[in-house]
Formats: sequence, C-alpha cells, structure tokens
Amino acid sequence: MRNTVFRNIMVATDGSERVRKAIFTAVEVAKLSEAKLYAVHVIELGGYDSLIQSRSKEWNEAIKDQLIAEGKDATSYVENVGRAANVKVESVILEGNPAEEIVDFAEENDIGLIVIGTQGRTGVHRFLIGSVAENVIRQSNVRVLVVRGEAIEKGK
Repeated sequence: MRNTVFRNIMVATDGSERVRKAIFTAVEVAKLSEAKLYAVHVIELGGYDSLIQSRSKEWNEAIKDQLIAEGKDATSYVENVGRAANVKVESVILEGNPAEEIVDFAEENDIGLIVIGTQGRTGVHRFLIGSVAENVIRQSNVRVLVVRGEAIEKGK
C-alpha cells in the first residue's frame, strides 16, 4: 500500500554528526511515502563578510570553493543513505541565510515536509546565536519535522 501524503520531502543538512538522526528520519519518511528527497545545504557567507572584503579575489574564490565542497560532502552523505534505502535523492546547494533559503526552496519546489535537525542548545548560547530550525518553523508555510540531535550541555 502506497502512502502518498508527501511527494517531495526536503532534509536540511550542515554535514555535522548531529543532523544524522534527521537524515535517517527523512529517508525513512521518504521511503514510506515513496517521495523524492531533496538534500539541501546552505552556504552562509555572511560570517565571512569582513574577511572577504579584506582579501584578494583568489582568496575569496578559494573560501567559497571550500564551502561548496563541504556542502557537496554533506549532501553526498544524504545521497548515500538514500541509495541504501532505495530512495531517490537530489542534492541542492544554496547560498544565503539558511532559514530563509530553506523556506524559499520548500515553497518554490512543492515540498510537503521539511525535516531539519536541531542542535539541542539551551540557555544564553541559543539566545545569542538563534536557531535555524526555530526560524524555519516560524517562517514556513510547509510542515516542519524537527529531529533533535544530541543535546549540548548547558554552559557550552
């Protein structure tokens, strides 16, 4: 019996260990739904603005190339997990604000479910840096499934 609740599912990945639970969850839901899975990685150059402005064009291109390579590694991991489960995965690398890019991609590509991991940060650290998952939840008109990764101890 085929479950067609979701035709297109997106999993956001930053390539870290803590998002692996979200990846496995997304692959499992995609398999059960016989859905296509999009592995999305967002390159955020904003944190490098001051460095980029003070460096040569070659240096800037090298940094961007490195970030793209890291994104390809992150999405390749999802492709491998999907292939093992017989789930079709398409990798996508975006550039910009992670939450905004994730929401925009989902809305522009008929995504029925966004699966995103959370770092499990608490307290002041979470308040200061914000949460991509929280911002996606607040901004998205698409269903969002948040999969909690390993909790980071308070004060770290």
